[in-house]
Amino acid sequence: MHDASDGHDTLHDHAPGGGRHTRGGVRTYLAGLGFAVVLTLASFWVASTQTIWGPSVPVLLAALAIGQMGVHVVFFLHISSGPDDTNNFLALAFGIFIVGLVVFGSMLIMSNLNSNNMTPMANGQMQMQR
Repeated sequence: MHDASDGHDTLHDHAPGGGRHTRGGVRTYLAGLGFAVVLTLASFWVASTQTIWGPSVPVLLAALAIGQMGVHVVFFLHISSGPDDTNNFLALAFGIFIVGLVVFGSMLIMSNLNSNNMTPMANGQMQMQR
């Protein structure tokens, strides 16, 4: 199927995780498994090596984790930004937003509570003054 308007081949225009009629085959799953294994081994190597500058290790691990999530979304969940997956993509984006809101909101609340709590020493001094 060729689109004559722009000369672009629309038959083979799909995300790596799935096609128009099939949602993945053995090759797709094996490719995803290969990428996931490589990213996992890279994460273990980054965490255990001394050749990488220490303060950059958490940033690199976070980047590898985001890459791992991308591999799982594309190759195993078959969610892409194509027109057939618009609702799935929006549901995934909304879910990520809600989880981020809950996690970061909880961290903000706990940080605020921690900074406003009295220390045990100050509590003991209050008891002595009474």
